[in-house]
Amino acid sequence: MPIGTVFSRRRSTVFVFWLLASLTLLASASAQANTILVMGDSLSAAYGVETETAWVNLLRQRLDKQDTGDWQVVNASISGETTDGGARRLPDLLDKYQPDIVILELGGNDGLRGFQPTVIRDNLSAMIEASQEAGARVLLVGMQIPPNYGPQYTRLFAELYPELSDRYDTALVPFFLDGIYNQDSMMQGDGIHPTGEAQPQLLENVWPHLRPLLEQNLAKGQP
Repeated sequence: MPIGTVFSRRRSTVFVFWLLASLTLLASASAQANTILVMGDSLSAAYGVETETAWVNLLRQRLDKQDTGDWQVVNASISGETTDGGARRLPDLLDKYQPDIVILELGGNDGLRGFQPTVIRDNLSAMIEASQEAGARVLLVGMQIPPNYGPQYTRLFAELYPELSDRYDTALVPFFLDGIYNQDSMMQGDGIHPTGEAQPQLLENVWPHLRPLLEQNLAKGQP
């Protein structure tokens, strides 16, 4: 057999292997799970409860059973986190994980420390804008603070979340601790953090506002 024919066949074989490998990589990339990035504080960082029972892990379990596509959940929540810290950390996380959905559960620590509402608003605005510019849909998780901070401050704080949701057209959980904060069995001894028993309710407070985002993402990927 002529040497040129041998080389030609080898080149053809190499090309076929290269083509198959490329198609496999493309198929693998298209099959990769979509990503939800959770940016929260101790309420989402499983403070005082077992990680397996925390609401973010319960979310992972529910997503595995849903028909809204394949999802991975990246929990970047840190106990004690403020909106300032979240705003500084978020750009790197967006670049690393390229999330499809960002859940912003921050502001509670700012409120408890008496930070100015304008500062909290600016930090949350920066995070929403960065997320949307990165192509992610945002779910803003609303919080409230105890009435002992005074009626004006508590009102201004509570109004931050719906105002920002309207401005940036984000999904909104009106109040993360709804049905929990006033139930003794669902709050830890500090009166701030939910118990393990409350974690399913936290997920139920989030889910009705998250599921439409999951469905929108699924519809976007369909021909």
